[in-house]
Amino acid sequence: MNDQKRKIHPHKFTLWVAIGSILMMFAGLTSAYIVKRSQVSWLMIEIPILFWYSTAAILVSSLTVQLSLKALKAREMMSYRRWLMITAVLGVLFLVLQIAGFKQFGANDIRLVGAGSNASYSFLLAISGLHGLHVLGGVIALVVIAIQALRETTRNYNTIPLEVAATYWHFVDVLWIYLFIFFNWMK
Repeated sequence: MNDQKRKIHPHKFTLWVAIGSILMMFAGLTSAYIVKRSQVSWLMIEIPILFWYSTAAILVSSLTVQLSLKALKAREMMSYRRWLMITAVLGVLFLVLQIAGFKQFGANDIRLVGAGSNASYSFLLAISGLHGLHVLGGVIALVVIAIQALRETTRNYNTIPLEVAATYWHFVDVLWIYLFIFFNWMK
């Protein structure tokens, strides 16, 4: 095998460095959550049912992004575009369900921040909100790739952008599964 085949693409390398940084941030946040949990004023959090639905949406989206990548590699452009758009829609659905889940707290007179709030809910909002921002970034990347795919007049079969986006998408999926289990287990 020649040296060129063994080298990692610069975009993929950058993504892995970013993933390492993001992992460290969430490890720090969940560690702080565990430490703060020992406070007397800590409240048990009941995760909204909508978080279960958002979890299903992001799990399915990992499958659809993989199907999109598979279709691109097979040069099935219509299938590639369709799966890519479905993935982006599922990402948006995840975010909408998360926001609706947090609105349920307000409907139950639970303050997430400010006067009358509790650190347990503030932590849930901060950690989930940061994850949501990372999902939003992934959705934006998928939409940009989808727009480029829809505008292609020449056939471009470069898989690197979608490979990078798919890896990132799988990462935010696995990260959410970790957070979801963490919040349900660490009540």
